[in-house]
Amino acid sequence: MRVVIQRVKSSQVIVNGEIIGKIGRGLNLLVGIAKTDTDAELDWMVRKCLELRLFPDEEGNERFSKSVQEIDGELLVVSQFTLYGDCRKGRRPSFDRSAAPQSAEDLYNRFVTKLIASGLQVKTGQFGAMMEVSIENDGPVTLLLEKEAT
Repeated sequence: MRVVIQRVKSSQVIVNGEIIGKIGRGLNLLVGIAKTDTDAELDWMVRKCLELRLFPDEEGNERFSKSVQEIDGELLVVSQFTLYGDCRKGRRPSFDRSAAPQSAEDLYNRFVTKLIASGLQVKTGQFGAMMEVSIENDGPVTLLLEKEAT
């Protein structure tokens, strides 16, 4: 499982000209599911996304002092199978490591459900749709989290 995690001032997703998900201060999560992913990777990733200290304290003294939970931030979760695009050979990416759509959607929905259980405001894109994602990155702070099946 791969997640591009971005600290944002705001973020939104538009599908067919309509805003379907919009957040203020928090994290934008671009989520890629591998065909080998299980609940173990899912649980690890949920914990990391919620507990990573990526926000400054109230005085702004430390850049990485508080987690999204500690600041009562918001989450925008967007499925992105292209995170498993392999561009090492040829001129077109290969998506051999990406999960099949039905399996990926199931894991993605479980990921979102576990994030919602945290009590934070969680918004999403639309799985499988062509989306326009606007991200006002704060910092910028952008990290790649990865957890492979063992």
